[in-house]
Amino acid sequence: LTYLDEYIASRVEAANTYDSLLNDVDEFITPHRIINGTHVFHQYTLKVKEGRDEIQAFLKSNGVPSAIYYPKALHQQSIYQQYAGKKGAFPITESLCNSVLSLPMHTELNEKMQNYIVDVLKGSFELIS
Repeated sequence: LTYLDEYIASRVEAANTYDSLLNDVDEFITPHRIINGTHVFHQYTLKVKEGRDEIQAFLKSNGVPSAIYYPKALHQQSIYQQYAGKKGAFPITESLCNSVLSLPMHTELNEKMQNYIVDVLKGSFELIS
């Protein structure tokens, strides 16, 4: 295997661990994978059903970094406003911008780290209940 193959394999393994740890958690939708495709998991992004911003703040307060890589839809960027229309023009895109949250994802993640991340994530449910 090449270094790149090992790098990708470690990220896929980390994604599989997240999938397993979050399998029974209804509050999140894990990344969808197609049967005949592969994914390198540059990011591991969840769709949060409710309270995304509160959950992110709770993660941060417990030392877990997270990210919202695309907080504003492309058509809402000022440079595209004249072409793409107004708020509500792409409701699915806008919904995703308001509900996705990326968890830590890197090649050095281990199961202990991921268990902590998911335990904190599950602990955030008290905020949104």
